[in-house]
Amino acid sequence: MFDLAILLSFLFLSLGLVLAAVRLLIGPTLPDRVVALEVIASMTVGYIVLYSVAYDTPQFIDVAIVLALTSFMAAVGFARYLERGGHRDDD
Repeated sequence: MFDLAILLSFLFLSLGLVLAAVRLLIGPTLPDRVVALEVIASMTVGYIVLYSVAYDTPQFIDVAIVLALTSFMAAVGFARYLERGGHRDDD
C-alpha cells in the first residue's frame, strides 16, 4: 500500500511538472512565467523529499531545503523587479 502511494505521488508530481513546464513555455505574460517557475521549484522540492522518504536517504532533505530557500529568494527578486517597473508583456 505504501509503495502504491509513493508511485502515485511520483506520477502526480511528474504530471504537475509537465503542466507547469507547458505554462512556463507558453505563458502569455512574465508574471505567468514567474509563477510557473515557482511551481516547478516547489514541485521539485516535493519530488526530492518524496524520493528521500521512498528510498530512505535523509541526506536529500538538506538539498530540498537549500532548493526551497533559493527559489524563495528568486521569487523575491522577480517580484522586486516587476514592482520597480521591469519589462512586462501585459502592459
